[in-house]
Amino acid sequence: MSFRSSRAVAVALVTLATFTDMVAYSVAVPILPDLSRRLGASPTTIGFLFASFGVTLLTVSIPMGAVSDRIGRRAPLVGGLLALAAATMLFAFADSLAWLFAARLVQGAADAVTWVVGFALVADLYGPRERGRVTGIVMAGTGFAFMIGPSLGGWLYEIGGMRLPFMAVGGMAAAVALAFVWLEIPPQHARRDVVPLGILLRVPSVASCTVAVIAASATISMLEPVLALQLGTRLGVGPARIGVLFGVAAVATTMLQPFYGRLTDRWGGRRLTMAGLVASGCALPVLGRAWSFESATGLYVLQVAAVALVITPSLVYMTDATSEAGDGSFGVAYGLYNMAWGAGLLGGPALGGFLFERMGFALLALAWGPSLVVVMFVLALTPVCRTPAGARASFPADFHHRS
Repeated sequence: MSFRSSRAVAVALVTLATFTDMVAYSVAVPILPDLSRRLGASPTTIGFLFASFGVTLLTVSIPMGAVSDRIGRRAPLVGGLLALAAATMLFAFADSLAWLFAARLVQGAADAVTWVVGFALVADLYGPRERGRVTGIVMAGTGFAFMIGPSLGGWLYEIGGMRLPFMAVGGMAAAVALAFVWLEIPPQHARRDVVPLGILLRVPSVASCTVAVIAASATISMLEPVLALQLGTRLGVGPARIGVLFGVAAVATTMLQPFYGRLTDRWGGRRLTMAGLVASGCALPVLGRAWSFESATGLYVLQVAAVALVITPSLVYMTDATSEAGDGSFGVAYGLYNMAWGAGLLGGPALGGFLFERMGFALLALAWGPSLVVVMFVLALTPVCRTPAGARASFPADFHHRS
């Protein structure tokens, strides 16, 4: 058995890649506004700078997933991580707003490649009965990155100034890229099918999973700004305590992801995605009635735990659904997943802010919750996907037992 070809090593590197990507994203959050102001950016320009990340995230996800289905996972992963390293170095040495925008656009593209191709590689290496456990591990690593990223960025900023946080993350990304060069990934199987996006979208379970992902992404991204507004303006909670609330929720979801992954292997991604949608839809109106900081913290933890019960199982469900169309299209499938997640991130806060201003938080939560239950019924009415009898894993069977 070769250590370089171990599945466990491959999963560890995918986790490290997504961890690095998330640290790069969260490190930039507290630093970019100050850096932009120094370069003469207005608040509107700063908003466009942050939004530009989503432009390349949405446009690159599916094409790079399709490319990785055809040429393999290694080259796109290495290229994406090198692009992430380049983006962070551009942040460190940018001397104009144009360079900042260039860095942010490259960062969005790198994020798309890392997540789409990384999860496609996991789907390649693990069968349906193991993907939940492994997906939960990867998601737990990214949750940990989200928790420590802003603190790490602030700490490095205090030690070495504006450039050090970006240079440190750039070094991490380059090191992980080299590790993927070293990793031994077996070549694609000769009979591996590559299915076009148009055919994949016509698979009912793929389409319904996409709707569920948009719903989950829009819900959690809607809550982040409007809950902070509710706590600050209606309950008089300060920024520090609001940060504690979101931090506690991040810790809870990080701990739950591996557990949800194991449940997914046992009960199936579709079933747990449906359960998560119902739980989210029921928890949201209750959160809307939070009467204090303590109640809001407890209820928000329950809410994000319910949304997390959609995320990890839906990642697995997408691969199960994709098997209806062909066993070699995991890159396109996760590209579609990433686009759906990005669409929710763009639409959720905008719609949530619009409704919050006109309805208030309690009515917004009461109106939003049933929509998640409706999405659950969409999944329930979708024919259950069954892996075709001839479907096989994309890599040789002996590789699947090397971890």
